[in-house]
Amino acid sequence: MVSPRAGHVKQTRPARRKSMKNSSQKQEVLLLAVNGLCSLATVLAGTFLNVYLWKSRQDFSMVGWFTVAQQLAVGLSFWLAGKWVKEHNKMNALRLGLAVSGLFYLLVLWLGNRAVNYIWPLGLILGIAIGLFWLAFNIVYFEITDAGNRDFFNGWMGLLGSFTGIVGPWVSGWIITALHGERGYRLVFILSLSIYGVAVGLSFFLKKRKSEGAYLWKEPWRELHRKGSAWRPTAAALVFQGLREGVFSFLIGLLVYIAAKEESKLGQFALITSAVSLVSYYAAGKWFKPRLRSGGMLAGGILLIAVITPLLWRVSYGTLLIMGIGTSLFLPLYMLPMTSSSFDLMGESKESVGKRVELVVLRELCLMTGKILGVFVFIAMLSVNESPRVITLLMLLLGAAPLGSWLTLHRLLKRKAEESLL
Repeated sequence: MVSPRAGHVKQTRPARRKSMKNSSQKQEVLLLAVNGLCSLATVLAGTFLNVYLWKSRQDFSMVGWFTVAQQLAVGLSFWLAGKWVKEHNKMNALRLGLAVSGLFYLLVLWLGNRAVNYIWPLGLILGIAIGLFWLAFNIVYFEITDAGNRDFFNGWMGLLGSFTGIVGPWVSGWIITALHGERGYRLVFILSLSIYGVAVGLSFFLKKRKSEGAYLWKEPWRELHRKGSAWRPTAAALVFQGLREGVFSFLIGLLVYIAAKEESKLGQFALITSAVSLVSYYAAGKWFKPRLRSGGMLAGGILLIAVITPLLWRVSYGTLLIMGIGTSLFLPLYMLPMTSSSFDLMGESKESVGKRVELVVLRELCLMTGKILGVFVFIAMLSVNESPRVITLLMLLLGAAPLGSWLTLHRLLKRKAEESLL
């Protein structure tokens, strides 16, 4: 005979599990919403930030050094803030990252055309903002997802990024063109600042996450020196990813503006490519399974090189648009395996879960290394020759980096695929 107390437990356990699941899903939606607002604020102003600097001083190297300053600050803030995020309140780090992003745009508003004289301090401030936000975001993202739903969650993040990429740049481009330059830029920066404020407010509805253990300062280096560690090939793949991202993150927008000579065209470019990305990320999130990661990543790497080749004929708005559409279409094939595989490693064992902050730091330091190396190559090449042909060849060279990621990671991806079938 079952006691009333035992019967009560049996009835409430399913309800409790359902409640916990609903709570987790609400946190996922909230995290996606904060990410979406941050993405919208970033693309509203960030899409035209480098153009704003370029209009004050037509110098590719200047924009390159601005990127280097950002990446150095991102890497250092990940490593230094790791202690705060692991041992104290990671949600405060996320909020501070959003607040410092707002501070950055306040400074740009105040400096106006003089901003080009403060490339390094501005780059460092923006890098700190990015580092604080994404360190905390990545940890919370890892904690509320698992290997089973991570590709799905990544697909939704890609969808949100694409949607904001459709709306944000088009609106910004229209405002800047309608208000004839400086006034338009100021309004766009104010809008971006306001959205960061809304994101900070929404972040207070995210639950405070538990802190676990002491922060291990040297763990990223220890992991890379550990014999047989799966992080060795993963780290190399992340460096290759950074080689491409570091330069492409600012160069494509600048080339579109230089070719079209008006901000509205850059907004149009972002709208079209983001619309394509919206569809491709939706499809990838729905149908791209772990067993397909290796083959998909190889195909994606080859296709990402192929879409650059029209620029060998001519660098124009039309050929850049072909490249942009192709990149948006095929990038999920490369990016989803790259993102999911590194985060899956963090959940492999109880020990790796306990070191998730240090492993997120390791991941970002590898990306930072690749991005800075890529920008150094870019600056060195253009210090010798700034012709469109050299820029195109440089894009082909750095655009081949995804194949390097696949070469270093494909054995690990195949092993994971085999394990998922068992």
